[in-house]
Amino acid sequence: MSLIRPFPALRPAPGRAPEVIAPPYDVLNTAEARGVAEGRPWSFLHISKPEIDLPADTDPYAPQVYAKAAENLKTMLDAGVLRQDDAPCYYAYRLIMGEHSQLGLVAAASVADYDTNRIRKHEFTRPDKEDDRVRQIEALNAQTGPVLLAYPSAPEVDALLAAAAAGEPDADSVAAESGVRHSLWVIRDADAIARLTAAFDAMKAIYIADGHHRSAAASRVCAARKGPGSTGEEPYNYFLTVIFPHHQMRILDYNRVIKDLNGLSEESFMARVAESFMIELADEAVKPARAGEFGMYLGGRWLRLTLRGDLIPHDDPVARLDVSLLQNNLIAPILGIADPRRDKRIDFVGGIRGLAGLEKRVDSGEMALAFSLHATSMEDLMAVADAGEVMPPKSTWFEPKLADGMASHCL
Repeated sequence: MSLIRPFPALRPAPGRAPEVIAPPYDVLNTAEARGVAEGRPWSFLHISKPEIDLPADTDPYAPQVYAKAAENLKTMLDAGVLRQDDAPCYYAYRLIMGEHSQLGLVAAASVADYDTNRIRKHEFTRPDKEDDRVRQIEALNAQTGPVLLAYPSAPEVDALLAAAAAGEPDADSVAAESGVRHSLWVIRDADAIARLTAAFDAMKAIYIADGHHRSAAASRVCAARKGPGSTGEEPYNYFLTVIFPHHQMRILDYNRVIKDLNGLSEESFMARVAESFMIELADEAVKPARAGEFGMYLGGRWLRLTLRGDLIPHDDPVARLDVSLLQNNLIAPILGIADPRRDKRIDFVGGIRGLAGLEKRVDSGEMALAFSLHATSMEDLMAVADAGEVMPPKSTWFEPKLADGMASHCL
């Protein structure tokens, strides 16, 4: 069984991609999805967020929601808006956001290799979110949300993808919500397919960047469908992925805002911080330039915090992450937030919103202080996954995002 294989994608008919592709199902709430899909009858949100077509008080996890997804998928197939390729293919997928560009491969990846951790994880999953994805896959008999993966340096793969993307794309669209350009090229050439498959089979591991619940759900569906006559080649033994070279992927900072100073006066709080950090007053918003450096916005001013070097455990791939350093040396011991997953006094702001987004939350009085962090690197993520460890919550914010609807994997 290969690590990846080609598959006949279900994708927008020629010229229909601009009408179809939509933001990932998990970056919009229901109200936002309704707004984005308004006036767009063929938006993939009608499949990925089907509660938008039901009464406003509908539970998004109710059985009728998954049934509506299946109904909407059938409608789009019957209308010819979506079509399935007639033979297994790979697909080159390019994302362009401003000056940033990344080119990856749409492929079906092996559930068996996910189960044995050759496709490596770095996050815990929540059973309720897994359940949702399992129900969605079963209702559609398809995987529609691609898992974002990274492959380590492989110049041959990079070259094959660049060659595939040299001509006019088979699908091309600029997302109105984000301004990201999504382009897709179908790779039908048998030699290119064989070389890509062999190149990935030679890799020791590939890495989940985003989509842990989607991949876990695919594994559960596979386990449930396997029977005495299973060959291992059935489509449910593979799951939908887009795999980019790790050096092209972009992780933005994932920042923190805190509701209060844990009962401390500002003076007492600063004294506690000074025990572990060097503190400097900054002339402008602080975007940390290196590991161990943090920005803090408090009382209408920005401060630069630099953690003492002896407090950085360089040999521990999880504890040396900036999110861990801030949590373990300030947020937990001084602000009393031991469990950032559940504590309501902390919130998280993706770097796409900029440092002004942090200032706004504090200046409004909603939050007492904010922290800006240096972005986690792909090398850090891969080191954690290689060690079999788990990243702290809200460690990575990937941009640009994939589109739902560009390619789906039928089971």
